[in-house]
Amino acid sequence: AVIGSGGREHAICYKLKQSSKIKKLVCIPGNAGTQKIAQNIKEDISNFDALYKIIINQNIDIVIVGPEQPLVEGLVDYLNQKNVRVFGPDKFASQLEGSKAFMKNLCKKNNIPTANFGIFDDFKEASNFIKKSGVPIVVKADGLAAGKGVSVCTSVKEALKNTKEILEGKFESSKRVILEEFLLGDELSYFCVIDKNSYHFFGSAQDHKRVGEGDAGPNTGGMGSYAPAPVMTPELVQEAEDRIIRPVLDEMRRMGIPYKGVLYCGLMFTEEGPKVVEFNARFGDPECQILMPLLTSDLVDVLEAACDGRLHEIQIQNSDAAAVCVVMASEGYPGAYEKGFTIDGLQAFADRDDIVIFHAGTAHRDGSFFTDSGRVLCVTAIGDDIESAVDKAYAAIDGITYDNVYFRRDIAHRALRRKD
Repeated sequence: AVIGSGGREHAICYKLKQSSKIKKLVCIPGNAGTQKIAQNIKEDISNFDALYKIIINQNIDIVIVGPEQPLVEGLVDYLNQKNVRVFGPDKFASQLEGSKAFMKNLCKKNNIPTANFGIFDDFKEASNFIKKSGVPIVVKADGLAAGKGVSVCTSVKEALKNTKEILEGKFESSKRVILEEFLLGDELSYFCVIDKNSYHFFGSAQDHKRVGEGDAGPNTGGMGSYAPAPVMTPELVQEAEDRIIRPVLDEMRRMGIPYKGVLYCGLMFTEEGPKVVEFNARFGDPECQILMPLLTSDLVDVLEAACDGRLHEIQIQNSDAAAVCVVMASEGYPGAYEKGFTIDGLQAFADRDDIVIFHAGTAHRDGSFFTDSGRVLCVTAIGDDIESAVDKAYAAIDGITYDNVYFRRDIAHRALRRKD
């Protein structure tokens, strides 16, 4: 069973469906894309008792938790108590994503490189820090905020305004604010799969969080991504493991709560070396939509080995190809937008291996698909290199139409610029 309803969960289902070991695949609640490859079962994923009943009734052997919210709420702890095999970190370990203050303090304690920071619940103290630090400065809500709780502020006025909003409860998850120095460099996502004994590098990617071209405008859940990350040389992989990944996992073990599941580390490669921007306790979205098509190992083998503490017995293999994902959104996202528009052109890609359309926010009625959210479709293309994958992705988008469509036309621009 896969828990979740977005493009990430569609991508996980897509990869699981390729395994000969899968007899039944359930997605809770799923979406209009997963219904073609899995049995969707509608349920509130915060209702753990109801989820457990479905798991028992459907004879589920293993559960994969897609989104961060149920992880932070303790779904893994609940299912562990019920002796259900589940892939994902427990509630305590999920604080690496669920509390930026927890993450920053853990980094500080273990000399893990990260941006200089301050943690505040008092506006006067926070404003003094902002005025002393100057701009640009990064303002972050402590808790989960669906990818919208981080802002890079270029004026003191903007920083004070965003800080005040967080402290006054703009995001339900927390009224605490983290203020950070602005880091310059190449940002990338580093993924590893972890069990209680060991870990494996799963892949690297880079994404575009800003809504506008040239990486301008407000943060979103992600407007596109590409893999592998050109900046991620074997030497940098080793440096990230030695200075960041291993110290974090060692600290979690020392605390008596070993990390298990996926750890997604947002890294900034600065002149001083890699620094932690953030940790996430699950596969990224839209990074998962490029990692899964590039994975050549059987995902079931990987998940089972991680759940059973046998990761050291397997290898994780990826294709030598490149993948690019362009998110097709609704005009107005991440602000107000209209939905309910008919989507045309999807059928043309049903039998393509090099183009995969993952559904992020669609509805299916009377044989047609409709827009149903801010992020609608994730168009993933696989090519020999990033340049050819970019060309394929945008050629595919030209064949998909709906009213009020919006997408960025410069996904992977950093990788293409490096090539030039």
